[in-house]
Amino acid sequence: MSMDLPDPRTSPELFDGVLTRRVMAYLVDLVIISAVSLALFLLTIVAGFLTLGLAWLSLPLIAPVAVFLYYVVTLGSARRATVGMQVFDLVLTPVSGPPLEGWKALIHPFVFWVTIWLFWPLLLVGLFSQRRQLIHDMITGTLMLRRSPMERHWASQGGFEGFSA
Repeated sequence: MSMDLPDPRTSPELFDGVLTRRVMAYLVDLVIISAVSLALFLLTIVAGFLTLGLAWLSLPLIAPVAVFLYYVVTLGSARRATVGMQVFDLVLTPVSGPPLEGWKALIHPFVFWVTIWLFWPLLLVGLFSQRRQLIHDMITGTLMLRRSPMERHWASQGGFEGFSA
């Protein structure tokens, strides 16, 4: 059984409003990552006093660690979506084949953060791509789709092993 994703022309509901939802999901995720970073920052400040300043050496690592932990916990889960993605009915899925798992799920956010920091104008690619893929989606071979229509598609295909609703 082929689990290739449907075409936007035959299943437009999968791609309806994806870019807007992605922006909103990113904002939700950014608030959560900021809160996690703040908590780690405060914990490191307190630990710095207890270690006579030694823990303060780790302050530059707080934001990258918070981002990494957030994506490990969310994209690495069976839902394959961050909290923001879940709120806005999105799921990250490969163009074809089995669902993302393990390190494959972490490559996407890494490439996302590199492209958004270095090549942010390339985010406009999503406005012109047929499947509303951004540059980091194309590099990693993934799609961001509406979750509820995708669940119906997977069910019509006989299910998707490893997928948790």
